[in-house]
Amino acid sequence: MEGPPHGPSGPPGAAPEEELMRALYREHAGALYTYVLRLVAGDRFLAEDIVQETLLRAWKSAATLDPAARSLRPWLVTVARRLVIDGHRSRQARPPETSPAALEQVPASDELERSLRLMTISDALQDLSEAHREALVETYFRGRTVNEAAAELGLPPGTVRSRVFYALRALRNALEERGVTTS
Repeated sequence: MEGPPHGPSGPPGAAPEEELMRALYREHAGALYTYVLRLVAGDRFLAEDIVQETLLRAWKSAATLDPAARSLRPWLVTVARRLVIDGHRSRQARPPETSPAALEQVPASDELERSLRLMTISDALQDLSEAHREALVETYFRGRTVNEAAAELGLPPGTVRSRVFYALRALRNALEERGVTTS
């Protein structure tokens, strides 16, 4: 169904305000709808809402409107245009609303990429000497300090620091051989 929303039709002998509303609707709703439709870029539902709000404001202002005026259309067009502008400004002033459906399309973290990265690191760790691998596992993977790792491995802290330094260099080389760059 295209065109303006269906307007009021009522019994004869209605109140003057009701008669004014019926007359306004009959005379202006179609043209007002077409005008507003252009302003809202073809959004029929929004255009219908604005025409309805415009006519509602005319009804609320019925006591102040001049029925002897040649036409009330300029007043109606001005009200409708201001409603469109106000709606546009209010949409610009607040962040756009999102529906939960949009969140369902957000990709989850890529577990495959993480798994491949861990497999590559694990494989590269196998290229290290046992002493270097133990020092890295204790400090980096188990999160121990150099002193804690030294106590665990039964080595002096300086030895653990040295092994970690050389293990990291060897691990970097092993990863580069596998095509992983460290930058």
